[in-house]
Amino acid sequence: MRNEGLGSWPARRARMSPRRTALVHADRQISYAELHERTNRLAHALRDLGVGHGDRVAYLGPNHPSFLETLFATSALAAVFVPLNTRLAAPEIAYQLRDSGATALVYAPSHATLVDELRGTGTDVRTYLGVGSAYESLLATASAEPIDEWVKRDDTCLIMYTSGTTGSPKGAMLTHGNLTWNAINVLIDLDLAADERALAAAPLFHCAGLNMLALPVLLKGGTCFLVESFDPGVVLNLIEQHRMTLLFGVPTMYDLMARHARWAQADLSSLRTLTCGGSFVPAALIAAYRERGLALQQGYGMTEAAPGALLLDREHAVAKAGSAGVPHFFTEIRVVRPDLTPVSTGETGEVLISGPNVMTGYWRQPDASAACFADGSWFRSGDAARVDDDGYVYIVDRIKDVIISGGENVYPAEIENLLLTHADIVDCVVIGTSDDTWGEVPRAVVVPREGVDLDPAAVLASLAGRLARYKIPKSVIIVDELPRTASGKLLKPRVRELYGTR
Repeated sequence: MRNEGLGSWPARRARMSPRRTALVHADRQISYAELHERTNRLAHALRDLGVGHGDRVAYLGPNHPSFLETLFATSALAAVFVPLNTRLAAPEIAYQLRDSGATALVYAPSHATLVDELRGTGTDVRTYLGVGSAYESLLATASAEPIDEWVKRDDTCLIMYTSGTTGSPKGAMLTHGNLTWNAINVLIDLDLAADERALAAAPLFHCAGLNMLALPVLLKGGTCFLVESFDPGVVLNLIEQHRMTLLFGVPTMYDLMARHARWAQADLSSLRTLTCGGSFVPAALIAAYRERGLALQQGYGMTEAAPGALLLDREHAVAKAGSAGVPHFFTEIRVVRPDLTPVSTGETGEVLISGPNVMTGYWRQPDASAACFADGSWFRSGDAARVDDDGYVYIVDRIKDVIISGGENVYPAEIENLLLTHADIVDCVVIGTSDDTWGEVPRAVVVPREGVDLDPAAVLASLAGRLARYKIPKSVIIVDELPRTASGKLLKPRVRELYGTR
């Protein structure tokens, strides 16, 4: 095949295991042979609608077979896939469409009204294709002949927009090689098998949901069960009903499952691998799963690394609890001082990432692309970490989130981890607020367990003797919920805006 990228995956897998089930959505099953045929038909249909080499094709909708069909079909045409966050408002979606220059938009029925708002907003979109009867009719009349365009591994496969926690989101350009090597890292480090039954409950438009679960499983020939939205009770039922073997989720998802009324009775015996990422994993959550005989494998990564950088293996999930693990097999990590020299054991520094999974840069932002690489090839994560004697990396916090109080560095994640051990706190964040004496002091914003009237003074008292006094927050604000992205990532700028001055 001339296509070295993702567009050739359905054909390669169909010739190896055509009758094996690739995707399950609701009551519908799609074999690898069917996925190959549907991908070919969609690629022909998109080409007939004017999509060609290098054109951008956007997708807006929840987890659904058409998401992956569009990704593979776009890749087969040597075009570029642009997944869009379903929780964004119309102006935010319009920005990403304009920035990417997408000329085609495939969308789910659930977002038809929003798409109507997008028409006439100055985007380059010429083709709007709604998933449903029109989509199926288009596939039914399109050619099923194989498409084999020239695609190299260094060609851009998709533009995935960062969460936009600071300023406007940037489009990370991920190549076919980036995605392939990331999937290989996952296959090696998680020891995935061809009989995996993976529950894709995290959104596929997020880098981890797509690249840490769906693509590696499909590369290996396993089955992905696509769930359009996360519900802890539904997930527990699906694990039992379909004997799921693999899950990926952010800590919030795992926490909601552990707090569900059915948690203690749910049959989780089929589960082999549970990976967790997106934010810090509290020690209490690790313990809750350990009590059920399950090891939460914490990982660390980011969109720019496609996304895997570090992973804690099952063998050390308990002994090294709290660590993000060691670098993936084909990925390199350095933790450095501001002058880029290596830190000593236990010293805090910035995480740098290098490897074939690291992006080529940000779409149409050459200055930002150049600035994010140290020594030309090491991606600057902006995250602070320390390394223990065994080489295990512990993510401390975002460097920009460090609170400097009276000349001392205070890492919010350290305080947050302790707060989350409080029986009546289900979510929290620590931010810095200005102080005339110390410059900055910590403030805790906490979400209490439902039905609990939480006393701020008691919360602070629970930290006494467990933290240095300068690390203990000087104030506590009780809230109903914290602002997060669709992938579960905390929006700290929004938290500071809401609670940083009052």
